Amino acid sequence: MSTAEPGKITPEQPRQELSAVPKLILELGPLLVFFFANSRGEWLATRFPVLAELGGPIFIATGLFMAATAIALAVSWVLTRTLPMMPLISGIVVLVFGALTLWLQNDTFIKMKPTIVNALFGTILLGGLFFGKSLLGYVLHSAFRLTDEGWYKLTFRWGVFFLFLAVLNEVIWRHFSTDFWVAFKVWGTMPITIVFTMSQLPLIMRHTIEEKPEA
Repeated sequence: MSTAEPGKITPEQPRQELSAVPKLILELGPLLVFFFANSRGEWLATRFPVLAELGGPIFIATGLFMAATAIALAVSWVLTRTLPMMPLISGIVVLVFGALTLWLQNDTFIKMKPTIVNALFGTILLGGLFFGKSLLGYVLHSAFRLTDEGWYKLTFRWGVFFLFLAVLNEVIWRHFSTDFWVAFKVWGTMPITIVFTMSQLPLIMRHTIEEKPEA
């Protein structure tokens, strides 16, 4: 039995993939809910007294963020019958750390969620390289066909980038206000990630395996 290399993986059963727009909505939607609920927390507490029981704006935002994340995962499952690994792990951490935030009335837990998730992803990707596995190839094989060298370089860069995001989140939440941290989480982290993603296109193009026309 032959073993498949990253970039050469052929799934046994094709999975239905979301197009770019629905995928972006499902990923960005919970963050926008979090931002809106934090900025309008007092207004929401007035309109919906049950939310006031959660605490101040950041706690209301956390509760609604958890609900929006669960809904996004459920919609993703309904549309594709699969749950991508990274959103699933991130969602689980949101629910666990969000629950701790509300239970202990301590927003440190929800603020540390991006640190935990990004550090986990970075460690997994770089750890995989240490053992000779370009794990990003197993996640993105349906989108790209790259050489082994291409998958190695792309996995390394994303691993380092995730660790950078983890450190950046620690700096932001520890040295700036809660409102600034929430705004940066929505309007800072996403643009940085998009710019980094676009900067990897030359690498992807250099190492893309060209499909050979059938004779």
